[in-house]
Amino acid sequence: MTMYNTVIMVGNLTRDIELRYAQSGAAIAKSAIATSYKYKTQNGEQKEEVCYLDFNIFGRSAEVANQYLRKGSKVLLEGRLVFEQWTAQDGSNRSKHSLRVENMKMLDTQQGSNTQEQNQGYGSVPQNQGSYNQPQNGGYNNNYPQQKQYQQQQPRQAQVPQNNIPEIDIDEDEIPF
Repeated sequence: MTMYNTVIMVGNLTRDIELRYAQSGAAIAKSAIATSYKYKTQNGEQKEEVCYLDFNIFGRSAEVANQYLRKGSKVLLEGRLVFEQWTAQDGSNRSKHSLRVENMKMLDTQQGSNTQEQNQGYGSVPQNQGSYNQPQNGGYNNNYPQQKQYQQQQPRQAQVPQNNIPEIDIDEDEIPF
């Protein structure tokens, strides 16, 4: 039986992107995302569960995330759940789950209107991602055009008929931040 490890999260960044470079020169971005789920209990009481998850983005997508995303930015992340283990300075063993991002889409209107989706698409075949010290492949090292070319594409995007875009009614009280 084939195993499948894919996570899709939509939420807000809990902190600014931390960008660093591996010895190979590959960009690595770290941050965390918060999502919330609201529900009513059997007695009608409104409850909210908030989920926080650290994530890592690699390659050109990491640089784009660092350039455009800030604390509170709304983003869609798709990737796989990984289990990290390390030894703390006090000698204790530590571990956590995190998201290794393969696809990213910025959802804030002021940012999303000037940028393109940073991925190979949901139908793409995943490739070997390697480790931190190896050049990254797949969704991590995409050869996307520079920002000037994004701006050149804006007039074509503006020609999309407005009646084909569904209106989404979002209650501001449902956003966790």
